[in-house]
Amino acid sequence: MPMKYKASAEGKAVKPPAIESPGNNSFLGDVLTTDAPKETQLSSGFYRQDKGEALVYHYTYDETKIILEVEGEFFISDETGYKVSAKPGDVFIFNKGTTVTFESTGTALGFFTGLRPPM
Repeated sequence: MPMKYKASAEGKAVKPPAIESPGNNSFLGDVLTTDAPKETQLSSGFYRQDKGEALVYHYTYDETKIILEVEGEFFISDETGYKVSAKPGDVFIFNKGTTVTFESTGTALGFFTGLRPPM
């Protein structure tokens, strides 16, 4: 089976598409998705959180996220009250059923892989 390749993934140069969020300052774009059956597909891409209202997101799938860039401060917290000031190089796993809050005083960029079909 051949590998998939995407040259110069657009996440750093261009904002991913806006996602529905309170302050319209959250962006997410899938770059690649596996050809597996829908229930076992992996999708990966870029997530960006700009300054403004926090995004509260409830995960209906498992996901890993690597923080690539942070300008200002980027906070990630869960429903238990656990809160992290995320920095470039930090890696997170969000299990299905977790509710996470993303908030930034500037701009944060991450790369994700989620166990879900493309959005």
